Amino acid sequence: MAKQSGFLKEFFKEKKTVGALAPSSKFLMRRMLKDIDFDKAKVIVELGPGNGVFTKGILDRMAKDAILFSFELNENFCNYIRETIKDDRLVLLNQSAEHIGDALKEYNFHKTDYIISSLPLAVIPKKVKENVLSACTKYLDPDGLYVQFQYSLNAKKLLKETFNQVDIKFAPVNIPPAFVYTCKP
Repeated sequence: MAKQSGFLKEFFKEKKTVGALAPSSKFLMRRMLKDIDFDKAKVIVELGPGNGVFTKGILDRMAKDAILFSFELNENFCNYIRETIKDDRLVLLNQSAEHIGDALKEYNFHKTDYIISSLPLAVIPKKVKENVLSACTKYLDPDGLYVQFQYSLNAKKLLKETFNQVDIKFAPVNIPPAFVYTCKP
């Protein structure tokens, strides 16, 4: 899958699960990962890795004994990540983020330190969105962070209802520009 054309093709084919016309920029990736304490993080969950831009950034910064669970519904993106990222710390799951708890339990973890989400909240059905965010709050460590990007401020109300503290920053160097929500339980 070529980066740009593959993303565009998947966007038009899977509008309910792919929310971007192009891969995220490295600038957005750095903005998303800015508040993550990779020295203390042992368990990280990534939601919607797409073609793996954030996945690579997370793995590059993660400790050698940490683990990354990445949930991706799109089979083509999963196959692309499997072919291009070879790292034993990555557990790539071709399933809904609603199953965070099952994956953690399978690997004998009770909580995750951080959740990095690229899920297109605006297009996900309401019940699925509620289930995903419920799983996130249930399995996120009380000292952890949930970091989400969106292309609009539409998720602001939902995230403020879900988390105790929500900080929003603008990331202009991305196509399209994005908002980064950093949320504390």
